[in-house]
Amino acid sequence: MTVPRTEDDAYDRRSLHERIAADLREEIMSGDLEPGAKLPSTTYLKARFDASGATVQKALQLLKDERLVVGRAGAAVTVREHRQQTMRPASFMTPAGPGEQYRWLTEAAKRGGRARSELLEVAEVTPPGDAAEALGLPDGGTALLRRQILLIDDEPVELVKSYYPLDIARGTAMTERRRIKGGTPALLAELGHPPRRSVDRVSARVPTQEQYEALRLPGSLPVLRTLRVVYTDGERPIEVTIMAKAGHLHELQYEFTPE
Repeated sequence: MTVPRTEDDAYDRRSLHERIAADLREEIMSGDLEPGAKLPSTTYLKARFDASGATVQKALQLLKDERLVVGRAGAAVTVREHRQQTMRPASFMTPAGPGEQYRWLTEAAKRGGRARSELLEVAEVTPPGDAAEALGLPDGGTALLRRQILLIDDEPVELVKSYYPLDIARGTAMTERRRIKGGTPALLAELGHPPRRSVDRVSARVPTQEQYEALRLPGSLPVLRTLRVVYTDGERPIEVTIMAKAGHLHELQYEFTPE
């Protein structure tokens, strides 16, 4: 549906092709246009949005750049298969068993994707303010950072920056620039700090330069930023992770049981 507007009361200052792309994007992500479905014809879209053919094509190109649709000259534009990933954070919380892969990789494989992680950095750093506060660090306090990118079928999915208290991390495999079998949750459990409770804070943000490049974003669409604090016995925070993923390609699913 196109919202009627006049020049005097128009609040949406985006260009027409951006507004067209936004409406079509919502129809794709809500399932009104299912995977494999053909998008309406250019003739129909011109009439619907009172736009020129060139403007409609610019809108479709945005959706192609965002990897939501596919199309080529002379062929219909169709909704891309598997355009959106549903992430279930609760599936990743249980530490992997002996010899098992990191839970995120295991869950991604269940959805048919070829998942892998790439460790980018291991260093002692001063975390951003919200992460430092969650760890209970003093001003200027430092923690161990493990920064990695998670990929499915070689496409970047999530930029992950995890921070750990130095008194737990020092002298362990966490300080080494290599992957840890089963992931850090399994190692923390082995060290006597099993995860007991996790708290997520999810927000939509304009991507930073680092996120834009790491996730190969096509534009300034928002990222989903999750700040996760993991607590062990005694409500001690043992891990604070900041995760960023493309908002137009991913959604989070949480399940709750009424008390």
